[in-house]
Amino acid sequence: MLRSGVASLLRQAGTHKSGVHAAAITTSAASQSLSWFADVPTAPKDPILGITEAFLANTRPDKINLGVGAYRDDDSKPVVLNVVREAEARIAGSLFMEYLPIGGLKAFNDLSIKLAFGEDADCIKEGRVAAVQSLSGTGSCRLMAEFMARYMPGAKIWIPKPTWSNHHNIWKDAGVKEAIYKYYKPETRGLDQEGLLEDLSTAQPGDVVLLHACAHNPTGVDPTVDQWQEISKLMKEKKLFPFFDMAYQGFASGDCTRDAQAIRTFLADGHQLGCSQSYAKNMGLYGQRTGCFSLITASPQETASVESQMKAIARPMYSNPPLHGALLVKEILGDAALKQQWYDEVKGMADRIITMRALLRKNLEDLGNPLPWNHVTEQIGMFCFSGISPEQVDRLAAEHAIFMTRNGRISMAGVTTKNVDRLAQALHQVTTA
Repeated sequence: MLRSGVASLLRQAGTHKSGVHAAAITTSAASQSLSWFADVPTAPKDPILGITEAFLANTRPDKINLGVGAYRDDDSKPVVLNVVREAEARIAGSLFMEYLPIGGLKAFNDLSIKLAFGEDADCIKEGRVAAVQSLSGTGSCRLMAEFMARYMPGAKIWIPKPTWSNHHNIWKDAGVKEAIYKYYKPETRGLDQEGLLEDLSTAQPGDVVLLHACAHNPTGVDPTVDQWQEISKLMKEKKLFPFFDMAYQGFASGDCTRDAQAIRTFLADGHQLGCSQSYAKNMGLYGQRTGCFSLITASPQETASVESQMKAIARPMYSNPPLHGALLVKEILGDAALKQQWYDEVKGMADRIITMRALLRKNLEDLGNPLPWNHVTEQIGMFCFSGISPEQVDRLAAEHAIFMTRNGRISMAGVTTKNVDRLAQALHQVTTA
């Protein structure tokens, strides 16, 4: 698009008489054209940002925003964890603010992989984990996509249907071919395990499978322990590489070990695998862009080579990761008392959401709604895939000033003891009339 705009300018410049200074020609041509960027189209709006805009524009005092993917307390206010404030006080003024190495803060990386893979994981003790600090979960996934494009040529990325919408953009922009596997079954509001296994059985050896470690976004549907074992077995037989996006460790069930169970299952089965970690949700470090990207290798020698290439990919992309968030995480995970405080606080956030799920289901059932709502409490994590239609979502916005994505995804963080009854009443109305 930009090229055609430039060509237009040059054509106009060419109509001027010879002998005129080139700079004057260019200036004259530019003045006659709209812009160098006249042919650049407007990108479509992000659907989540559109929900927020509609919410802010609405004047009803009882409006509800169920689109935002960030934790809120029972007063619908953003939260900074007390443990984060304590960590901030400890690091304030204690260190310089110069660049981190390309791979980030090593102590942060070391603590992160222990959180993901286990304190006593063999892969860590044997030096088989290559890890770099990343720009939260999105940055980790993008590094993986670029790594695939360079060092896993021909491999497809298998992405569940549905998934977080940005997953598609990340691998597409890296030039990696995408394949889709079934995940959610609308009829049961649960996992389509049969369809999942059927689709992955058609993947080629060397393909990469994107897996949500816990609290699947947008459905809130996670495989059971037995189902994870089936998935792991199939992927091992098919020689498929697992890549876990873990954005909600601790935030899903309130237990960091339980939320990493899928990864531990794959490790026990002898997989090499990759992992994207984010501290946006579970520590509330949304704006700090703090994450870790790791790949498990076969040997320390491979680790050194792989990690060097991870850094080489990061260098032209953003050069160095941010310092502040990494220092906060290092302080929290590296201090036994702070780590326990964080465990308690992240469990408190998870428990509040679990409580809201139970209240929403109870209110809908007490209203005599004819639809089944057991999936509200059977799903887990920040999001609930409600099962309502796009048209019913539109009615919620127009008639009740309740805003969510058109696929019916409810951000349970936006549900409070003050609005859960009104939400249930509105859902009852749009699903029965």
